[in-house]
Amino acid sequence: MAGLAGRLLAAAAGSRGRAGPGGLRSGPAVTVVPSRSETFTRSGAILPKPPKMPFGLLRVFTVVIPFLYIGTQISKNFAALLEEHDIFVPEDDDDDD
Repeated sequence: MAGLAGRLLAAAAGSRGRAGPGGLRSGPAVTVVPSRSETFTRSGAILPKPPKMPFGLLRVFTVVIPFLYIGTQISKNFAALLEEHDIFVPEDDDDDD
């Protein structure tokens, strides 16, 4: 979904003219990252491996963990606010019959 939005943004930015030192230019305003969905050619030859991004998993964790923590803090504070104003108060169910 984000890739589609990026491609649409790149296409929209590329279709507008930009003013530059030489006047009005019609080049793309956003650099598009090349990607491919095929793994072989028409003749059946296997395409070479794409370049590997170093520290890919480390980059994922450095983004996911802080934002997951921030999201938990926001939801915890919002739940406390709702309970404080008696908008949503969880009921204490006693299952000890």
